[in-house]
Amino acid sequence: MDIINTVISRYTTSKFPEKTPPAMAYVPFQESNPKTYSPVQALDAGTVFPELNKPFYGNKCGGVKND
Repeated sequence: MDIINTVISRYTTSKFPEKTPPAMAYVPFQESNPKTYSPVQALDAGTVFPELNKPFYGNKCGGVKND
């Protein structure tokens, strides 16, 4: 049980570990009770989690959607 508490305390103080090497992928721990979309919104967005909804709008500066 102590190892679990050590790991949790080590990675919950910051979004990134202190010594994250360059060019290495890092996925932060998911927060408990995250916000979620309704089932219809989730199907439309392709994800149930708004934080993961990162639509691609092309190579426009800032990724602004053109309507």
